[in-house]
Amino acid sequence: MLQLSSISSDEKSIQHERMNIVIVGHVDHGKSTVIGRLLADTGSLPEGKLEMVKDQCLRNSKPFEYAFLLDALKDEQTQGITIDSARCFFKSDKREYIIIDAPGHIEFIKNMISGAARAEAGLLVIDAQEGIQENSRRHGYMMSMLGIKQLAVCVNKMDLVGYRWEVFDSIRREYGNFLREVGIDPQAFIPVSGRNGDNIIGPSPKTDWYKGFSVLEQLDCFQKESPRVDKPLRFPVQDVYRFTGYGDNRRIIAGRIETGKVSVGEDVIFLPSGKRSRIAGIEGFNRAAETTASAGQSTGFTLETQIYIKPGELMCKSGELQAKSSTHLRVNLFWMSPQPMIKKKQYKMKLANMQVPVWLTKVKSVLDASELTTSSNRQQIERHDVAECVLESLRAVACDEANDIPQTGRFVIIDNYEIAGGGVILQAEESTDTLLSEHVRQREKSWDHSSITQGVRSGRYNQRSALVLICGSVGTGKKELAKALEEYLFNCGRLVYYLGVSNSLLGIDSDIKATNERDEYLRRLGEVSHLFTDAGMIFITTVSDLDDLELEIIDKLNQPNDMVLINVGEGGFVRRKPDLSLEKVDLASLQKIHELLQRKNYLVEYNL
Repeated sequence: MLQLSSISSDEKSIQHERMNIVIVGHVDHGKSTVIGRLLADTGSLPEGKLEMVKDQCLRNSKPFEYAFLLDALKDEQTQGITIDSARCFFKSDKREYIIIDAPGHIEFIKNMISGAARAEAGLLVIDAQEGIQENSRRHGYMMSMLGIKQLAVCVNKMDLVGYRWEVFDSIRREYGNFLREVGIDPQAFIPVSGRNGDNIIGPSPKTDWYKGFSVLEQLDCFQKESPRVDKPLRFPVQDVYRFTGYGDNRRIIAGRIETGKVSVGEDVIFLPSGKRSRIAGIEGFNRAAETTASAGQSTGFTLETQIYIKPGELMCKSGELQAKSSTHLRVNLFWMSPQPMIKKKQYKMKLANMQVPVWLTKVKSVLDASELTTSSNRQQIERHDVAECVLESLRAVACDEANDIPQTGRFVIIDNYEIAGGGVILQAEESTDTLLSEHVRQREKSWDHSSITQGVRSGRYNQRSALVLICGSVGTGKKELAKALEEYLFNCGRLVYYLGVSNSLLGIDSDIKATNERDEYLRRLGEVSHLFTDAGMIFITTVSDLDDLELEIIDKLNQPNDMVLINVGEGGFVRRKPDLSLEKVDLASLQKIHELLQRKNYLVEYNL
């Protein structure tokens, strides 16, 4: 990533207001030239940079372009197009700016999405001679979709049209109407020449008919977003670190606070699992202990109650507006892959630190972003389409509506290890008709059931079938307990089977591991459980660090057969209470489980 700045270390020590601006536009409309001119005319280039680039152009017999100040990579200059998001820094008398140069070529729109996602306002560049292009409209719609409402339009290359007012006014009227249709009220249209510096940092006598602000003056008119610290707490969990050396037993939950603030002693909830605890400490590497952490800070937390938290969960503060959790997300999606997005195909959604498999289940409408025409009854989403659709996952996703908290309301879709789409969440919908429920219904509908019923099997075996699922943390003795239980019940004459599951036993290969091993592992375990319990057996297996959401997947896939839940050690579940909780595995554990199965009539006893 290219970074240009002439701010000295002394100047950096002074606290200035800072704003992120994204600049977009069709290929060859002059974005990089406008930025290069801003850098040069505000004195923001490193000393000697301008002269160095001019000398390079002279040696290569190439005419100097201000764009070369930004397009510093050799392959970018060769192609003549900016192919990656580049950041540059400069200052006005009012504030410091970070300008994100987002690509204009249609092949690189996905880079524009990642660039614009960090911006508070935007500049959109249109070539006065070439006029409004299809990509100009797409970029305007993307800015609206990403929630960037502060926008100024630079009508560039006015020198090529003789600085004529009627050319500028025609673009202003046509594109202004388009932007208002997509929900953006542009703050200004500015006639500029990036090459000659007209209206870049001050008024130009060549456009004496224009009485508005220059580009720099318009940037200073943009309003800063309200501090993210004033919003509800959102802390996506990046990872959990456990320290065991020198008697250190801390479990540190690490990540970056996106919005809000939290202090030691405050109650928090993790979504979508619903687990609750209280902040015991705020941790940082090689720094003094703190009692409060706020938005923008990368930090770690310890909790008073040791609960098992997975990376990707979202920590919120109790008593504040909390994120939504749902398996059904209504979204606005921009599709970029050459291959259409289709139903019944698994994709991966990346939202904050969560990665989860999703499926396209409904296409509500598809918008042509350049013409603003819509079509319905579409069954797939084609390249460059903007669609309002419903994405569904097997497990609930914790998120916010993008208009409320963009940091946890924007996502990208991965297909075959490539970014294939991106979008914003409109609503987390409630639905009882899930992919998993539909799968179970279709499975039961298609199942060629045996003429031997469950009742007949129960009478023959003197038992009712059940999945006995033993859960708990790693190292609690679950495996030893499960094997001992199988042997104990077998010696009692029961039809029982213990499956010491592993990825290889369930047929999970390296490709599946790379996508989402855990979810696929649980899905296959649920299907295997259904086979054993349908055969009338007591099926015993173990899963480490299971949460409520994962438990629901196994339970639903095992239906209509029963599940008996046994938890070993601390932690446990929020929504479902275990049928039996064991503090530890000991000699009495087998007897307790045996009595539980008898009490629930899974083991039928006959006394003559």
